[in-house]
Amino acid sequence: MRLTRRILATLALATLALAPADRAARAEEPVVVFAAASLKNALDDASAAWTRATGKTARISYAGSNALAKQIEAGAPADLFISADLAWMDYVDRAGLLKTGSRVDFLRNALVLIAPGPKNGAADPQIALAPDLGTTLTRILGGGRLAMATIDAVPAGKYGKAALEKLGAWDAVKGQVAQAENVRAALLLVARGEAPLGIVYATDAAADPSVHVLATFPADSHPPIIYPAAVTEVSRNPDAGALLGYLRGPEARGFFERQGFTVVAQQPGASQ
Repeated sequence: MRLTRRILATLALATLALAPADRAARAEEPVVVFAAASLKNALDDASAAWTRATGKTARISYAGSNALAKQIEAGAPADLFISADLAWMDYVDRAGLLKTGSRVDFLRNALVLIAPGPKNGAADPQIALAPDLGTTLTRILGGGRLAMATIDAVPAGKYGKAALEKLGAWDAVKGQVAQAENVRAALLLVARGEAPLGIVYATDAAADPSVHVLATFPADSHPPIIYPAAVTEVSRNPDAGALLGYLRGPEARGFFERQGFTVVAQQPGASQ
């Protein structure tokens, strides 16, 4: 009996000795971020700055918001989810997969029509989003494809379809749409000259010097482009909330604004 008590005491001391180290190891694990593909440039820069400032790291997986939401639903171990629209964040929220009180509106964006070729500033040609837009687009396409993200699932594709419908041009071009798995894939089709036109976010066009903007869709032609962010319910990484707070704060604002995003102002007392 005395030997058993001695063994148990030794094991307890060993457990206590290891527990702080174990907690420290967990705290030093990278924050796993699932983020909309359109965030890549700005978020890469912002997360690198966070690493320099704190010594912490983030591991970021970029894809269409629909694909990321489905992965989280399937049990993927994401700590932080940043969607390119409210609908896919709502989807994850309704499934009970977000940490209560962590969800915030993070960024805003705009939607643009692009064509291949480098930016030339004021010399870039513009087209009018007039009632005959369908005819204009058909003429420019000339039998080619209009690159868009998947129109019934990916946020950029859904916004693009809504804008074309609002402007009366969808029926004219729907048979020529080349659907890509995410908005960056649609951008790439135009950048490579494989599609004469594309619809992407303004931030995507700003990130690629091999395309130029032909027109910006009116804000009232599609639902507001809002990027919500939240910590997932399964996250046990104590740095997840800290990273989200940093991304929304003044230190990171410039990285997003330089890419053309608008950072949504934090409300007093809002959860971090």
